[in-house]
Amino acid sequence: MSYSLIFTIAFASALVAGLLVKFWLASRQMRHVARHRGAVPPAFAHTISLAAHQKAADYTIAKARFGLVEMAWSTALLLGWTLLGGLDALNRLLLAWLGGGMVQQLALLAAFAAIGGLLELPFTLWQTFRLEERFGFNKMTFRLWLGDTVKSTLLGAAIGLPIAAVILWLMGTAGTTWWLWAWAVWMGFNLLGMLIYPTFIAPLFNKFKPLDDPHLKERVTALMKRCGFAAKGLFVMDGSTRSAHANAYFTGFGASKRVVFYDTLLRQLNPSEVEAVLAHELGHFKHRHIVKRLVAMFALSLAGFALLGWVSTQAWFYAGLGVQPNMAATAPNNALALLLFMLAIPVFGFFIAPLPARLSRKHEFEADAYAIAQTSGADLSAALLKLYQDNASTLTPDPVFVKFYYSHPPASERLARMAAA
Repeated sequence: MSYSLIFTIAFASALVAGLLVKFWLASRQMRHVARHRGAVPPAFAHTISLAAHQKAADYTIAKARFGLVEMAWSTALLLGWTLLGGLDALNRLLLAWLGGGMVQQLALLAAFAAIGGLLELPFTLWQTFRLEERFGFNKMTFRLWLGDTVKSTLLGAAIGLPIAAVILWLMGTAGTTWWLWAWAVWMGFNLLGMLIYPTFIAPLFNKFKPLDDPHLKERVTALMKRCGFAAKGLFVMDGSTRSAHANAYFTGFGASKRVVFYDTLLRQLNPSEVEAVLAHELGHFKHRHIVKRLVAMFALSLAGFALLGWVSTQAWFYAGLGVQPNMAATAPNNALALLLFMLAIPVFGFFIAPLPARLSRKHEFEADAYAIAQTSGADLSAALLKLYQDNASTLTPDPVFVKFYYSHPPASERLARMAAA
């Protein structure tokens, strides 16, 4: 049995197994939430209304059903690109038109992204203008959505194509250790992105204005000083122009760090609750969660580039995924290698998804504990309840689904920990 056939079988088996597990988990989630829809959990009976609980259940089930359809479509597209020969056909078409070279490789990347985006477009529109609209979360007009889409597409091309060109150039000229240089370029790009995103990219999509509530600003500034944290500024973002969901976050890196509050968050929470939510975010910095995640990203991406450096020289890697490569080097396969690697890795990586999810939940518990030490546990509990209710997050998720997917602990677990503390 050839290596390419073995790899084809391994890829197809992982794809089918992953799809079955995803469907099983989604069906568990829908059944569990539906079974508990009729009554608010006793721990929340005095704070969450039955109507709000049922809205969260209906929203969760609707998202899960939509996810099943989207999952099936994405799997069909993946098979179409790989084992059914879609990527191979697109590559041959562009080779016949442009010949082998950098222009053809960049055209392949751009065409793949454009076709994939168009094929996923109906699901994006349905989710925004039907699903989110049905539950009162979507605030975007079609014109605003279209403007965001055009801007993100142009921005992606303006940033992505030059980075891709550099990596492709390194793949062709830097020898067998090209992957190490490409990894360094990729990491440098990510760090640069963290620096410029708050100031130059985010304002292209949202409006940011300095926090002008003097009482809240005083509380937040005092909290940050008490915690030994400095930021470039406190800003309010017009999140309500796009969604009713609320959030707050830190963005930037080094001297460009800033605190951003959604305007929806400030409308829903009182100042002491906002302070508690901010203390939770500060907890991530105090426990060095951001640094740990950056280090993990650096390590995983290094391993990924090293693996790509090896499989890109193996004919079975291409043939096993439905592509006939030109191993004689008359036309480079570098763009093909990038795309096939990007398509294949999530199929095999899906099975380790519970590990980073578990670590993320651990970090959330640690940030909660820090927030309780710095502010009021009652305020943090009240804020979380409001956010869970306003975002229609179910209070009764399936435990197995949680362990596999949830990056944040369910409300019941978080509030129980806070009460114990």
